[in-house]
Amino acid sequence: MLYTAFIFGLISSFHCIGMCGPIAMMLPVDRNNPAKKVTQIMTYHIGRLTAYGTIGLLFGLVGKGFFMAGMQQKLSIFIGVLMLLVILIPQKVVARYNFSKPIFKIISKVKQQLGSQFKNKSYKSLFTIGLLNGFLPCGMVYVALFGAMAMQSASFGIVYMLLFGLGTVPMMSSIIYLNSFITISFRNKIQKVVPYVAVLIALLFILRGLGLGIPYVSPSNMSLFIHATPNCH
Repeated sequence: MLYTAFIFGLISSFHCIGMCGPIAMMLPVDRNNPAKKVTQIMTYHIGRLTAYGTIGLLFGLVGKGFFMAGMQQKLSIFIGVLMLLVILIPQKVVARYNFSKPIFKIISKVKQQLGSQFKNKSYKSLFTIGLLNGFLPCGMVYVALFGAMAMQSASFGIVYMLLFGLGTVPMMSSIIYLNSFITISFRNKIQKVVPYVAVLIALLFILRGLGLGIPYVSPSNMSLFIHATPNCH
C-alpha cells in the first residue's frame, strides 16, 4: 500500500497549487543563480518532508496501537471509510463546523512565524518555511495521514508520509519555474481527478481490511505481516 502514497501525492499536488502555491511562489530564492536556486528549493522541500515525516510518525504510532490490539483489519476498513467521508462530504457542510477552533491560536502563530521567514534568504529560513508549511491544515494531508495510520507501524507511517511528500515535490517545484504556464483552467481540470484517485485509494484500504485472500491487495490475515521467528534445526 505504500505506493499509493506517492501516487496520491503526485495527483493531489495539483490541489496543493491552490493552497500552498502562493507560498512556493513567494519563496525568497536567488533568482539570478540557477544552481543556488535549486538547492534553496530543495531545502524548502526538506522542511516540508520533515513535517510530514513527524506527523506520519505520530499517526503511525496510533495505528501500531490498533495493530497490537489485533484490530488491524477493522482499522483498515475504518480508515478507508473516513477517507471516503472526507472526500465525498461537500466542503460547505464541513465549513459549518469549525473543527480547528481549539487549535486556531496555534495555527495563527504558525502563520505569523511563516510570514516572518520570508524576510531573508538563508537556508535556515527556507527550511523553516517548508517545516511550517507542512504543519498547516490541508485536506489532502489529512487523507494521507489516514493512510499512514493504516500502516500500523511508526516506521511505515513515516515512510508513507515521506512518499506522499515526495509525490508533491515535482509540481510544487515546477510552479516556481512555470508559474505563468500553469493556467487556472488547466489546474481546475487536474483537480477534478484528485477525488477519483482518493476514492480509489480509500477503496483499496477497505478491500485490504476485508481479508478476501487476494495476495498483496487483500490478505486473509494481515497479522502475517509480522515477522515470524525462524526455527533453527
